[in-house]
Amino acid sequence: MRGLRPLVTAAGLLLLWQAVVWATGVQRFILPGPAAVGKALWGRRDLLALHAAVTAAEVAIGIVLGCLTGVLMALLLAAFAPLRRWLLPVLVMSQALPVFALAPLLVLWLGYGMASKVAVAVLIIFFPVTSAFYDGLKRTEPGWIELARVMGAKPGAILRRIRVPAALPAFASGLRVAAVYAPIGAVIGEWVGSSRGLGFLMLHANGRMQTDLMFAAVVVLAALSLGLYALIDRLGRRLLRWQPETLAV
Repeated sequence: MRGLRPLVTAAGLLLLWQAVVWATGVQRFILPGPAAVGKALWGRRDLLALHAAVTAAEVAIGIVLGCLTGVLMALLLAAFAPLRRWLLPVLVMSQALPVFALAPLLVLWLGYGMASKVAVAVLIIFFPVTSAFYDGLKRTEPGWIELARVMGAKPGAILRRIRVPAALPAFASGLRVAAVYAPIGAVIGEWVGSSRGLGFLMLHANGRMQTDLMFAAVVVLAALSLGLYALIDRLGRRLLRWQPETLAV
């Protein structure tokens, strides 16, 4: 029954979409129906697959680099109190700058290739990972830490053997958020300046009034995001089998 829920939800959304098209009588170039988008998906599948592969590569590299950066930042914040006082405000200020404002600069500095898109994805990803992992590190059960100190454990050993394992559930939550944000960062970079990727394909199709192709690219991007989230969620559940879930499904 659980496997049918996504299919039922998708079917309901498609019916609602088609009902809106029928009820409003909107022109096809403004809002194509599901059938027209499905036809574009199948008819332009090679083109969509080519651009989706580029975006998927940017997202994958961005997630890896963003998570490594986030983990390193969180560990530095947890291990060094003087650095924490200076670094935390800088991290918060970095998120106050809109990504759209930074993306043109990154394209200017790093070029129109994959590097600038990966950099935008990393900028969006690393803060949720840093915030979630650092929050987990600083909220470790105090009794465990006191017991380790009584037994003579050094701060480095406490961090490695107690704080980091205890913070893994929070890290997994941050990683799930990163899985949702990563495609957004890659597409923003492609919108600003690129010659490949789903974001570029959307702009190209929009400029040529190929709305069905633009919607098809959006559908592929949504499927990519959902698949990435499902993959990371499943990996997180497998790695954290020792932590039971208390909410009923």
